[in-house]
Formats: sequence, structure tokens, C-alpha cells
Amino acid sequence: MIPAPELAPYLDEPAQLPSGGFGKNAKLLLRFERRGERSILAAMERRAPLLVQKALYCDEGMPSLPVVFIISNAGGILQGDRYAMDFSAGPGSCGHITTQAGTKIHEMDANHASQTQEITLDENAYLEYIPEPTIPFARSRFLTRTRVRIAPTATLLYAETLLGGRKHYRDGELFRFDLFSSTVAAERPDGSSLFVEKFIIDPARSPVARPGVMQGFDVFGNVLLLTPPAIADVVANQAAFGWNETEGWAAGVGRLPNDAGLVYKVVGRDSAIVRTKIRHFWSIVRPAVNGHVVPPEFAWR
Repeated sequence: MIPAPELAPYLDEPAQLPSGGFGKNAKLLLRFERRGERSILAAMERRAPLLVQKALYCDEGMPSLPVVFIISNAGGILQGDRYAMDFSAGPGSCGHITTQAGTKIHEMDANHASQTQEITLDENAYLEYIPEPTIPFARSRFLTRTRVRIAPTATLLYAETLLGGRKHYRDGELFRFDLFSSTVAAERPDGSSLFVEKFIIDPARSPVARPGVMQGFDVFGNVLLLTPPAIADVVANQAAFGWNETEGWAAGVGRLPNDAGLVYKVVGRDSAIVRTKIRHFWSIVRPAVNGHVVPPEFAWR
């Protein structure tokens, strides 16, 4: 991967294992396909520290939906790690991808960590990619690049949740990481571009906890819904938006270019309220796409 300009200060090699070396070049490939009345996880390749067990049919609202949990045996992302993930859904198939827990990006004294994600959806496919939050520790540097190729009749619900850091660790680590960079680029199967969204958080150069950015909020949720215009209209009319100072959240929904779908952004004082708002948005999307509901959260969440 060609280094992004914002990574220029963080290209030195760690004193331990070299960047991208053995044990630091994780790979995961998942493909969903339709088989009769349900979808299956038809293909899976994995290289540690990224692991996946078998797909589960544990969603009571959509019993035909295979649910896959991404597992890491590394305890988090370390300096020099290079992750590559490839998710695809065949014609008429569906799938749900999440993670076993929040992704911890550990403190770094050299180099950086990065991940690339390739997501491909064929005609009438439906994929939910809703991982647990990302938690950047102090002095961590992380870059993620996602490329989506999606057919006009397919739907992708893509969510990323970023915590400001370990809020209650010692004296607090809110926005003490060095760099967080995220890019999502979407296109049609013929290569025509739909949109590119990129945000860079560099607290040392541009303070985050200031008015108009994250003042008063510690958690950021970014949700992209790539879907046909008719479905986008239904979801946009029902999505929760506004600023509730008492409950500690603010949210808004907007249109993506080229009739690609919607973008939903929410900030909150804690992860629970952001999680609730994203789940509410998700609970609107699924019925609009296929008539199924999102079941209540498990009691222990």
C-alpha cells in the first residue's frame, strides 16, 4: 500500500519485529452466497492474528442470515501491523459481519498500523458490517482504507465507531493518539466512482475537543448506507437526528453523491448512546431492505 501523506512522520521501523513481517500481516477473506432459502459463508481464508470460526444463525429477526464474528488472537493492533480484509456477497445473498470486541490500537513508539478492506456486493446482495468500536491508545497511529464495489440493486450497511481513547485510564487518554485516518471509496462494478469520504484526526495539529468538532463529546459514529434511492428515501424519513444536550448526543443524516445512499453521523458523550443511535438506524434499514427486523440486544450488552 502506498503510504498516505499523513503517515510521513511514522515510517521508521520498530526495534522489534519489522512492519508487515511474520505475525503482523493478517489476512481475512469472507464470501457469502445464496443457497436455497438462506445464505451461507461459502469461502473463508484467514491468516493470524485474524481468525474466524463458523457462521452462526443466531439472529432471531432474520434466521436465514449468517453471522460472522471476526476474532483476533493478538490482543489488539500493534505498531507495524498490516491487516488486509476482503468481504464479498454473491447475487441475492446476505451476511452480517462484526467483531468479538472493541479493536484496541496500542501505544506506539515507532512506525504505524494500517488495514485495507475490499468489500464487493453483487446484484440484490445485502451485507451488514457493524464492528465493535475502535479504541486508539495514547501515541497510536492508524490508517484504514476501504474500497467498496457495489451493484445498483445491492445494499451495504457499513458502520465505524471511534472512541476518543481510554477515557477512564489513569488520568484519561481522550484524544491523545497521534493519528487516525479513515478513507472509504465506493464505485459501481464498471468502475464508475460514487464517492470518496476521508477524515483525518491529528490532535496535535488540530485540537479535537473544540467547538464544531467534538467539544462535549467523546465518541464518533460514522455510518454509510449504500442502497437504491427508494430505500434511502424510506430510511432518511425515519432516521433520528438533532441535538439532545440532556441525553448527550447529536446526529444527522445526509445524502451521498450519485444516488449512492445515505451517510449518518452521530457523536455522543459515551459509547452506549452512540451504539443505541446506530442500532436505531440499523433497525430502520433492515425492514426497508428485506422486511426483516433487528432483534433486541442481548440482555448482557
